[in-house]
Amino acid sequence: MLVIGENINASNRSVAEAIASKDREFLQSLARAQVAAGADFIDVNSGVGSSSPEYEAAAMGWLVEVVQEVTDRPLVIDSSSPEVIEAALGKYRGERLMINSVTAEPERLASIGSLAAERQAWLVALAMGTNGIPNKAEERLAACDQIMEHLTGLGLKADQILFDPLVLPIATDSAQGIVTLKTLEQIKSHYPAVKTVMGLSNISYGLPNRKLVNRAFLLLATYAGLDAVILDPLDAKMMTFIKVADLLTGKDPSCKGYIRAHRRGILVD
Repeated sequence: MLVIGENINASNRSVAEAIASKDREFLQSLARAQVAAGADFIDVNSGVGSSSPEYEAAAMGWLVEVVQEVTDRPLVIDSSSPEVIEAALGKYRGERLMINSVTAEPERLASIGSLAAERQAWLVALAMGTNGIPNKAEERLAACDQIMEHLTGLGLKADQILFDPLVLPIATDSAQGIVTLKTLEQIKSHYPAVKTVMGLSNISYGLPNRKLVNRAFLLLATYAGLDAVILDPLDAKMMTFIKVADLLTGKDPSCKGYIRAHRRGILVD
């Protein structure tokens, strides 16, 4: 399971304040901590739509530089704005790269898809189109079909595309967990070569004991075909569940990863 560390995101007030005040030390400490905890990618997000596009673009370029000063882990450029993504790409010096995200909306597919194809980046694609998030797995898969056709036409390979089946809170609709799992299964059935990814914590929004729900859903999603997850890698129990999920779904040959983690003392009961 690929782990994408989510902690450098301006939706978090402390991160937004650190970006605004150019607090390099705070942001770099977040990057180092996530790497030490086992994150494979570090997500960077400089804004949540409340700032001007110009501010977000400049902030993202600066943020990419700041994080790259302390780690060579690949980054996830997290924005829905082509301008912001382009600003980040201008500062990015790594070879491996992920962009998050695109949808089946024609304008975004054309602009963000082209940026990803030019850099041969991995691209997160949300299973939705112009009408928002579909309620049914079949409708989400239809959006994936449109995305797949366009992105492969631009030159991206199937294994460079990470489909996000989308996770909605079960507190508002108790059927949403099943819809997400069915979407995962159908994506992997139709497109075996693609990867899948999700922002795990959305499932428990509005509920008490959220981490308990998140961990259980991780196991179900891994069985359904989840390849990568966006989460807080500083949650040691969740990182343990990732090792267990890989173990139980045949992604850890001879249990070597689990045993290594045990010997290092990083498994948390």
